[in-house]
Amino acid sequence: MRHLLSAADLDRDQALTILETAAQMHEVQHREVKKLPALRGRTVVNLFFEDSTRTRSSFEIAGKWLSADVINISAKGSSVSKGESLRDTVTTVAAMGIDGMVIRHHASGAPAQVADWIDAVVVNAGDGTHEHPTQALLDAYSISRRIGDLAGKHVVIAGDLTHSRVVRSNLLLLKTLGAQVTLVAPPTLMPSGVAAWSEAAGFATTYDFDAVLPDADAVMMLRVQKERMSGGYFPTPREYTVGYGLTRQRLKLLSPNAVIAHPGPMNRGLEITADAADEARSLILDQVSAGVAVRMSVLYHLLGGAQ
Repeated sequence: MRHLLSAADLDRDQALTILETAAQMHEVQHREVKKLPALRGRTVVNLFFEDSTRTRSSFEIAGKWLSADVINISAKGSSVSKGESLRDTVTTVAAMGIDGMVIRHHASGAPAQVADWIDAVVVNAGDGTHEHPTQALLDAYSISRRIGDLAGKHVVIAGDLTHSRVVRSNLLLLKTLGAQVTLVAPPTLMPSGVAAWSEAAGFATTYDFDAVLPDADAVMMLRVQKERMSGGYFPTPREYTVGYGLTRQRLKLLSPNAVIAHPGPMNRGLEITADAADEARSLILDQVSAGVAVRMSVLYHLLGGAQ
């Protein structure tokens, strides 16, 4: 594996290897000295064209804990704000002798294009509404640590599917790991062509959130991405919560052993209530913690481990 551009880049063995290494990396977070020498002498650039807190900071921490030299560049503080093209930006940075580039961009497919332009390893940290593979890895890691092997488990993904890059990566990875997946959303937020996609990829879809909750081993709530919406996708926030929010009433439908995930950031009171977000079954803070370990694992395997 040369780059990580899509969850589809990983077969089952590769995905499990990354998750197993992440479990070892997770132990570093509990040490007094949080450093490993694995990437000493390597330089990684985090190039973010969209705002981010969790992803950018976790990649930065991951690189530093592996002893890499990490440089953060944001579009607002770079020559992009002066009109420089993406190609000129990334080739200029790569010409400085970097080993890896972690890129987040608002255009779907941008990281794949960058991988064709430069020799450094490229990791997709989110591209438009396309994919976010390391998020899918950390979600799978967090869920499996609580409920075990995902093979045969039923994972429900609910929310704004149309604008989510997380749903595609999670769907690809969960299917690779053998999980059963059901997507839930109102008709206006179901992806275009989802019927053909579900038939080809082997997952289920429904508009009835309540019907699938009793059988779920894990429920992943996705953020309503209001910043990507133009026009009315649902009448009012209150009506969305009543129909598709994880509320106190819906918690009663879940199995006691089921877990709750959310890739964040959350719209509390919209797609998820405080009762659900702060519940004992919630993995939300576990996911944040796992983000560093999983991204350490990814960087290790791409830049320092077995290629």
